Amino acid sequence: MQIARPLDVITIGRSSVDLYGQQIGTRLEDIGSFAKSVGGCPANIAVGTARLGLKSALITRVGAEQMGGFICEQLVREGVNVAGIKTDKDRLTALVLLAVEAEGVSPMIFYRTDCADMALSEDDIDPDFIVSASAIVVTGTHFSTANAAAAQKKAIRIAKASGSKVVFDIDYRPNLWGLAGHAAGFERYVKSSRVTEAYQSILPDTDLVVGTEEEVLAAAGTDSLPEALKIIRSLTAATIVLKRGSKGCIVYEGAVPDDLEDGIVGEGFPIEVYNVLGAGDAFMSGFLRGWLRGESHSVSATWANACGAFAVSRLLCAPEYPSWIELSHFLAHGSTERALRKDEELNHLHWATNRRVEIPNLMALAIDHRIQLEDLPGATPEKISAFKRLAVKAAKQVAGDKPGYGMLLDDRFGRDALFDAGEAGNLWVARPIELPGSRPLRFEFSQDLGSRLIDWPVDHCIKVLCFYHPDDTAELKAMQVDKLRQAQDAARKVGRDLLIEIIAGKAGPLDDVTIARALTELYDAGLRPDWWKLEPQARPAAWAAIDNVITTRDPYCRGVVLLGLEAPIEELEKGFKAARQAKSVKGFAVGRTIFADAAKAWLMGNIDDSAAIADMAGRFEKLTKLWLSLGAEA
Repeated sequence: MQIARPLDVITIGRSSVDLYGQQIGTRLEDIGSFAKSVGGCPANIAVGTARLGLKSALITRVGAEQMGGFICEQLVREGVNVAGIKTDKDRLTALVLLAVEAEGVSPMIFYRTDCADMALSEDDIDPDFIVSASAIVVTGTHFSTANAAAAQKKAIRIAKASGSKVVFDIDYRPNLWGLAGHAAGFERYVKSSRVTEAYQSILPDTDLVVGTEEEVLAAAGTDSLPEALKIIRSLTAATIVLKRGSKGCIVYEGAVPDDLEDGIVGEGFPIEVYNVLGAGDAFMSGFLRGWLRGESHSVSATWANACGAFAVSRLLCAPEYPSWIELSHFLAHGSTERALRKDEELNHLHWATNRRVEIPNLMALAIDHRIQLEDLPGATPEKISAFKRLAVKAAKQVAGDKPGYGMLLDDRFGRDALFDAGEAGNLWVARPIELPGSRPLRFEFSQDLGSRLIDWPVDHCIKVLCFYHPDDTAELKAMQVDKLRQAQDAARKVGRDLLIEIIAGKAGPLDDVTIARALTELYDAGLRPDWWKLEPQARPAAWAAIDNVITTRDPYCRGVVLLGLEAPIEELEKGFKAARQAKSVKGFAVGRTIFADAAKAWLMGNIDDSAAIADMAGRFEKLTKLWLSLGAEA
């Protein structure tokens, strides 16, 4: 009888920060910008298995600096248990620079001299932590030094004694064994008796061995693949999985057949190869999901091949791995695209099911206004900027360290306020991109959103306001939709949440189905924002219609926040009560109701900073208490 354990799998070994060149089809020398992600075989597998629903953990070391902090924070966001990660105060976190030069050609440079993860030692292996998992994954690179090898061997001994499974990812990189030069990071095979001896010393204790053809040859110490597999079989009764790139994989249980094709073969997926790096770790994640859940080898292999297909069709490693929902959709429906990164449905599922953080409720002070403040007596750009900083102080005073609070701030007058909001740490921030009052919609500053958004923090949400009514002319609606699609495309390209604010009441009459009709048209046009910001609806029937549209067209939408339109708090209370009956409404983003009176008085010099902060904080707190009292969770 198998023991129930808190964790499904613990991976052991490398953790690094991967810096991927964002220009494709060029030399590493010519890369101009890089995208940052968690890297290293064990770290990637920990993320990949967590995304597929397994309870995973990682044992490694990171440096006591920002890159080590990034790895730990990102793993927590991914749901990976980080109790086994140690901080090394004497060494830096490993870095890897990578590029996609051509199909299947990805030069890389490893910055790993005396790095933190290679300093892993036996003292870092907690027996109680090891026995908490059904399986451990040991990796080839960490047998290249005595201390790291000792750490993994200790973990193997503990796992075997407790009945946990031992998985060996051969993970052979000659460069990391000192067998190739710094420029040869992409080199896959260099024959070495030292490597062979190290790998063969642990094969007898394994339950699952996974490797490419080159890795199998390295483990066996021979140049013949059939002979290599039989040598490995002579040393272990483990299930052997041979990865064959675009040809999928073959699983061998028991004797290795003379005809290698007679093994167990999973379903393959012919797709375009974009970047091969990290594909093996995605493959391992898929196989472990099946193997640890008792699926047949053919099913596990199919899932592994599918996960590998996702990885080779996208640029990065761990960030590109599929969620279980995404993988299940692909297995059930396939894709019309050979380049999976071009499949809109898969891309939406990937984005929506791997979001950076969950935000179940949101109460925001909106002060992204420009025209409304410019029109007030006494307003100057400098004063407006200073006032917005006071608004941030008011919001922080109400929010404290509690989650679920946020702000809307603009780039024109809110630059310093945005810095202040960032220092708060826990405030959600959204920033507008629309030209105020434009109808048809235009973007502020420039119609080139890509160049504008690239320098925004990764957790800032893009907000775009559109005056849209379903009874508008077809020509006007087409122009509006085109701009909203540009905003959505830019948001997905740069990896930012998108909030679309729809105001219909200023463009025509409202009834119980007006907003539902508008949302239906926008969904039909391919828009699927993370958030909607909508006017309060007077009747429950209107919210029921909106709920129906959102839940049927995009069940992964974060939800709706209510706007205020300078309504008095008593009127907003009625809107709040009606909205609380709607499942899709998650909070509010109210502005002038909170700051208008304080702004008028402060800009004229009739109140000081502390009075303005107190007035705004009092109104914001009153609204948050009202919202929470109606049933929303803190």
